[in-house]
Amino acid sequence: MNFELSQEYIELIKLLKLTGIAETGGMAKALVEDEQVSCNGQIDTRKRLKVRKGDIIEVLDQKINIT
Repeated sequence: MNFELSQEYIELIKLLKLTGIAETGGMAKALVEDEQVSCNGQIDTRKRLKVRKGDIIEVLDQKINIT
């Protein structure tokens, strides 16, 4: 899926909620803490990771291309 970024960055947990992958902030945090999320091919456990244009987020067998 593609996610069009309208600002400089979005925090990872907010992205997971906006795309519907996580229903709540708590669920988004749990996915990150459980090492279920990768950014550009590397597992990342920073909940407030600043996701920017060009990044690729992978979680639960879904890929999010940030445009």
